[in-house]
Amino acid sequence: MPHELPLSTMSVGEKIQLLEQVWDNLCHQSGDVRSPEWHSAILKERQKQIEAGQMSVSPWHEVKERLQKLGK
Repeated sequence: MPHELPLSTMSVGEKIQLLEQVWDNLCHQSGDVRSPEWHSAILKERQKQIEAGQMSVSPWHEVKERLQKLGK
């Protein structure tokens, strides 16, 4: 059942909150959710880049803060 959301009128913060609610709901559902094979290849490549100092990562709370600042 498709749901229409007013995405074009939502702020970045509101969209992040919506994504968090969906993610929390998915995490609490039991079921067999498998990642596609290509996810593994991308993760391995990113791990190599991190170890080589070619890529960095940020904690979620920092990313969330940056995204919310963009939406203001």
